[in-house]
Amino acid sequence: MARVIRFHQHGGPEVLRIEHVDVPAPGRYEVQIRVRALGLNRAEALLRSGAYIETPKLPSGLGLEAAGIVAAVGEGVDGFVPGDVVSVIPPLSMVRYPAYGELATFPAELVVKHPPSLGFEAAAALWMPYLTAYGALIDIAKLHSGDFAVITAASSSVGLAAIQIANMVGATTIAVTRSARKKSALLGHGAEHAVASAEEELETRLKEISGPEGVRVTFDPIGGPIFEPLVAAMSRGGILIEYGGLSAEPTPFPLFPVLSKSLTLRGYLVHEIVSDPARLAAAKAFVLEGLESGALRPTITRTFPFDQIIEAHRFLETNEQFGKIVVTV
Repeated sequence: MARVIRFHQHGGPEVLRIEHVDVPAPGRYEVQIRVRALGLNRAEALLRSGAYIETPKLPSGLGLEAAGIVAAVGEGVDGFVPGDVVSVIPPLSMVRYPAYGELATFPAELVVKHPPSLGFEAAAALWMPYLTAYGALIDIAKLHSGDFAVITAASSSVGLAAIQIANMVGATTIAVTRSARKKSALLGHGAEHAVASAEEELETRLKEISGPEGVRVTFDPIGGPIFEPLVAAMSRGGILIEYGGLSAEPTPFPLFPVLSKSLTLRGYLVHEIVSDPARLAAAKAFVLEGLESGALRPTITRTFPFDQIIEAHRFLETNEQFGKIVVTV
């Protein structure tokens, strides 16, 4: 028996329950982990509330990121033995492979022996933000030295990872956040420029910073009214990568700027990287190299114990966090 977190109906954080269940042994090509830390993601709140791209059969588990110690390996697994310290790349389905539990099972190809210098909490905060940012900025946009890169929702774990990755390749980062309260923190975490979109005229500020060449790469999970000023500040041939839809307002399509600048507007999910072995191998190598050099380091805003999962989800939904929320087990 092990404690796991499940929900029996869709709703707010209060629907989450800690239950004792029998956890099956790992199957062929699977690894079972004794979890020590969990990384929280907005996707989990969406699944819990019934608004995610995946529809679970209830009751359902949830969770995409974990770090811990290998407890058992299934048939056909090479390279892992009980006692190995590992972290988990987010699976394509958290309903099939939920992470929220004392024991959790994952496909062996998604389990990584992370650097010994990385503790469980940091390791649980690693793969979702860095793979998401890498896939957009490096794999798709080919971000490089001399580029201006706009990163919106910059205080999120993905936003902070994107800033670090952009800095790692020599691009100039422009972090966009709603209020001035987080601007100084973003500058302190490596952003070369920061803009408060609720207090400054976004298009004007982006054009002032990027100059006549404009912004080549924009990385946005928001959409809505912010879309038009972002597009207006982009350079000819630029690419805007949309990886979310946090705004509840309609997203306008700025036809004439897109035509006149020959822009690429690209929808993106981290599943593109996770489901492609070659792209995933390149992403893992990039992130592990960045960890080794010190260029990449997860930012944790707050930790909660396992039995405070409801409070952790409530904090997740305040949008007050600066980086990743982690739950210790």
